[in-house]
Amino acid sequence: MDMLTWIDGDTPFPPPERALPDGLLAVGGTLDCERLLAAYTQGIFPWYSPGDPVLWWSPDPRMVLECGGFHPSHSLRKRLRQLARADRDPEATLQVRVDTAFAQVIAACAEPGPGRPSTWITAEIQAAYTRWHEAGRAHSIETWQNGILVGGLYGVSLGRMFFGESMFSRATDASKIALAYLVCRLRACGVELIDCQQQTSHLASLGAGPVPRGEFLRRLAQLRIQPGPEWRPGRLLQTGELVPLPQGKP
Repeated sequence: MDMLTWIDGDTPFPPPERALPDGLLAVGGTLDCERLLAAYTQGIFPWYSPGDPVLWWSPDPRMVLECGGFHPSHSLRKRLRQLARADRDPEATLQVRVDTAFAQVIAACAEPGPGRPSTWITAEIQAAYTRWHEAGRAHSIETWQNGILVGGLYGVSLGRMFFGESMFSRATDASKIALAYLVCRLRACGVELIDCQQQTSHLASLGAGPVPRGEFLRRLAQLRIQPGPEWRPGRLLQTGELVPLPQGKP
């Protein structure tokens, strides 16, 4: 019988297969970088409401996006073609950048929205992933328009796996553009898979789909030990190149 495990300190995670039917595996512990790394390498992630203890999940099935199966809509493909023509223009109105505003991105993802009066991205989560960003593991992909941050996403890079955490948009297609550029970067670096964690119709419309937890864990074990992409602050192109920002750019 599946049982919920309470953890603290250095208590190891139980095997993901012991998760409850809804995917809840363990309760408690902290969000330090070492604990987060131990979780992600085993296909486990934190997700909980304000005021609750840390809840650790490993759902079955798992929503994933194969980088080779990314399927933007017709309108988004048209927009991406337009952007590609100005990709190398340092004065382009719309640009996609990496790791230049991580704290702003995660804070924007945490903002309440229509039908969502509260968020799971608590101050504790924001602080933990910002520390992980500073340690070089968590990253932001940002859509900038006229020098203003209008959309983006953040996630975790582990070998040739990327774990998408959350996204936000303040302009049409801004988060989808960030995702499309991220896919370009990951493909160029040999990354095959983006973990989307939970099933949503939005992600399904872009090509994501559910896979059994066992299959996900097998892929993770293979991909996480392979050399991953190089991450540094810069401007991202649809070729997958990450180029330095012009000197003096924020």
